[in-house]
Order: sequence, then C-alpha cells, then structure tokens
Amino acid sequence: MKEVAVLLLLALLLNGCGSGATAVQGAAGGGWEANLSGGEGKASGFSFVTQFSVNGGGALSVSNFQFLTQITGGCFPVSGEDPTGTLNVSYNADGVVSGTFSFLIVSNGNTLTLTSNEVTGSFNTTGNILTGATIMGMWALTGGTGCNDVSGTFTMTQSNSTTT
Repeated sequence: MKEVAVLLLLALLLNGCGSGATAVQGAAGGGWEANLSGGEGKASGFSFVTQFSVNGGGALSVSNFQFLTQITGGCFPVSGEDPTGTLNVSYNADGVVSGTFSFLIVSNGNTLTLTSNEVTGSFNTTGNILTGATIMGMWALTGGTGCNDVSGTFTMTQSNSTTT
C-alpha cells in the first residue's frame, strides 16, 4: 500500500512540474501594463506597456515595449529600449498562481530594474487561461545625473491588448 501511495504522490508531483507548469508559463505571456510610483523629478512618473512570451524556463521574449510617459529631459526616451527579464509562475490545486518576476530596461546609460516575489492570478487548467494576473514589487533606477539611486513600487496587470 505504501508503494502505491508513493507512486501516486510522484505522479502528482511530475504532473505539476511537467506540462502544467509549461501551460501556466505560456498563459502568463501577452500584453502587460505597468505603473511605477515613487522616484522624483525626471526619474519619476514611469508607465509602460509591453508584450512578451514566456518560455518554459521563465525567460521573457519581449516583442513590444513602450514607455507611455515622457518627461522633458527624462531618464528614458519614449521608445527604443530592449528589455529583458524572467517570469516564473506556478499554480496550486485551486488554480491560485504565484511566482517571481524580474525586468531590466537599459537605455542612455540608465538601468531600470523591476523585481517581484508577488505574482498573483488564477489559472484555469481546462482552457489554459490566466485571469486576474497582477505583479507587484519594487523598482530601482541607476545611471546618470538625476537618474541615480531612486526607487519605488510598481504594479503590472495583464491585459488583452498592447499599444504599439
């Protein structure tokens, strides 16, 4: 009887780490909107939209990125950045999603880093659909004059479309 229980447990663990994990990673891709709070002067007021896919290992393949706000003399232009990052998500038996996120935007000698251990949402395994997806965390900016050593919080929400 112990052997059957061990085999059943092993099968459940493998199922959670196999195609299910890949499915939720895939569902986490798409359009996202971000709003960053904090900072000061030309190193504040950041918001952007992005579109990416997530591979099975969590690496992001960013197909679109655009800042929505432009501050005269600001730390970043409205377009031209090539961000990188990771998003690692999983879900429990109730479909509750959790995970980690990192996103790096480098431009004009400035580096904006977003990090989070608070990725939430609900995953429907029947349709491989992620709903209510939100990422909340911290951001930090390092770089040139007026764009150095400022930080704040951010919230990203998954959307159905992305501005290009």
